[in-house]
Amino acid sequence: MCHTPRRGLSDLRPEGSYDARIVLTVAALRQDRPPWKATARRVLLPLAVVFAVLATAGWMARGDTPPPSAYTREHDAWSRDTLHGAPLPGPDRPAAEISAFFAGLTDAEADTLALTYPLVVGNLAGAPLTLRYEANRVALADAAEAERERIAIGGFSPAGAHEAQRRLNRFETLASPDRQILAFDPSGRGKVAEVLGDLESADRVALIVPGVDSDLLGFQKTFGKYTAPVGMAQALYREERDLEPDLNTAVIAWADYDAPTGIAMSAFTGDRAEAGADRLLTTLTGLPGEAPVALLCHSYGSVVCGLAADRLPARVTDIAVAGSPGMRAPDVTALGTGARVWAMVAEDDWISSVPHLEVGPLGHGADPAEPEFGARLLSAGDAEGHGGYFEPGAESLVNLALVATGAVDDVRCAPGVSYCAPSDPCAVLT
Repeated sequence: MCHTPRRGLSDLRPEGSYDARIVLTVAALRQDRPPWKATARRVLLPLAVVFAVLATAGWMARGDTPPPSAYTREHDAWSRDTLHGAPLPGPDRPAAEISAFFAGLTDAEADTLALTYPLVVGNLAGAPLTLRYEANRVALADAAEAERERIAIGGFSPAGAHEAQRRLNRFETLASPDRQILAFDPSGRGKVAEVLGDLESADRVALIVPGVDSDLLGFQKTFGKYTAPVGMAQALYREERDLEPDLNTAVIAWADYDAPTGIAMSAFTGDRAEAGADRLLTTLTGLPGEAPVALLCHSYGSVVCGLAADRLPARVTDIAVAGSPGMRAPDVTALGTGARVWAMVAEDDWISSVPHLEVGPLGHGADPAEPEFGARLLSAGDAEGHGGYFEPGAESLVNLALVATGAVDDVRCAPGVSYCAPSDPCAVLT
């Protein structure tokens, strides 16, 4: 398997050509404390410098075209294959059409497709859930073997060798029989989604949309466990069961989009979020059953949710954003969704110090946690910093779990916000 090591800012710039202020500005997306003061001038000026330097230096341009990814190769082979004299359905076909196709196959035929095209079947919205899980175990085993071969060939720098071993460890861990991998693609920095609980029989489904650095290696962490998608999902799933032990819930840790890295210009623009919104909608339309779905969107993930909002299926009843840089909308009405929109921000979250503006391609617009936006404002309690919203024991986690389980009358509102009516909790009076 071909693999291009992750590139940092120092790999992209000509030697000695950047100003340290640029690094400090963009690196703030990974910090709990920003290097700027809370004024638009001090933030937007460095951002403009970054944008201009990247553009004029050619850092936004790609070099040689990389070889096709493993997924692309499988996709191309799938598109040329036939079954019973008919072509296989395109992976971009509606989930209902994919579901009908698999319903007409024997178990042996479906298993053969999963073994032959594991990356296609494992990511195919509308394919049987258990078949997707099995296909992704095969794809992960294949990826692990390819990574072992790459490591055996060698030729890495120390940092490259360390990252290759981390990738191998991640492939092996995710391939464990007790894990339910809903989506997996090893291409680039990698994409992955995992299910906790029984998605087919669930009474309520929560899908967590994380922010920057939500790639294969950032999917699960030992240190800072609850800042990563798997830790977030585990904490939420436990909290849901503690609050509603008789309710059958499922949680999806969804890192199935090309999230920006913390030092990437893409974190300040909506391109990755627009592509992520399309992938999110594909995931949602492919979910089995009819259980209500809540989207819990953290940091840049709230940009993804905002751009998907006006196209969400009706079963999405709630969108809750935490530590949001904006949703690419001036207010709730502009989101164009019938789902309830909730917002919270921790008192010491550095995101509050970032001006919520949109200037050309830069910035993500109004702050959903401000009353003027019109979201239902939840208390973040004692959540710490930008990454503490899913920490066990935090009031923010309790509130998110209450939204996810539909027990919205029990949520705690943000300071200064009261119920308008029992059926309209945390709405702001205007």
